[in-house]
Parts: sequence; structure tokens; C-alpha cells
Amino acid sequence: MKDRWRAIGVLAGALFAVNVVARVIIKLGFDGNDTAADRVSLGMFVVIGTALAAIVFVQGRTRPAGSWGADVGAAVAIALALTVLVGPLLVGNNPFGGGAGLFFAQIWLYLLAAGAGVAIGYLVLTALGLDHRSQQLKRYAETKAAKPRRVVRR
Repeated sequence: MKDRWRAIGVLAGALFAVNVVARVIIKLGFDGNDTAADRVSLGMFVVIGTALAAIVFVQGRTRPAGSWGADVGAAVAIALALTVLVGPLLVGNNPFGGGAGLFFAQIWLYLLAAGAGVAIGYLVLTALGLDHRSQQLKRYAETKAAKPRRVVRR
């Protein structure tokens, strides 16, 4: 159980670190340029989605969907809370300074990027037939086909 929470914490920390790096780049390099800041934010969401797709692809091969889904969901929830509440404080902004619209837009965009990454990772994994369930069914079919047929005497 301890290792499971450690993995969740590491994933949440990595997702939060991506956000912190994007915020620092925006603060230091593009403080007044909204277009460049939007591009860096878009890049951050692409990195988050890609990272989650890769993690789902790797975890989905060996673990059932319910197991890795709970872990990824918990990590995304923790990272989202840190991103929305703590992230702006690290660069000297108020989390609620932009108003309710910006606050909730951050949440929806983060959830959209995370959901798209998880969906893409799982769909690719399933399409290739490498997910845990497909592998179980493949092993079952091989086991049933390998058994010799019983001869029935009359």
C-alpha cells in the first residue's frame, strides 16, 4: 500500500512540476505577451496529456483498468488541486485573482487534457490488444486450445 501511494505522489508531483515550469517560463520570458503565454500553456497541457497517455499505456499492460484508473485519478486530482491553488502562489499571483471564470477554466482545461491523455493511452493499448484484459483472454484461449480432447467411450 505504501508503494502505491508513493507512485501516486510521484505522478502528482511530476504533473505539478510541469505546471510550475510552464508558469516560470511565462513569468520570466513572456510576462506581458498573452499570445506567447497561451502557447506555453497549450504546450503544458500537451505534455501533461502525453505523459498520462504513456503512463496509462505502461500500467495498463500489467494491471487491471480499475487499479491503474484509481491511481491515475487520485494523482490527477492531487496535481489539479496543487496546480490551481498553489501554482499561482509560486510565481506571485493570487489563485483567485483572475476571477471565477479563469479559475474554473483552468480546472476544465486541466481535466480535458488529463482525460484526453488517459483516453488516448488506453485506446491505443486496447487497439493493439496489449491491455490486461486482452492478455487474460488470450491466455485463457491458449489454455483451452492446448488441452487434449477427452475421448468418450460408449
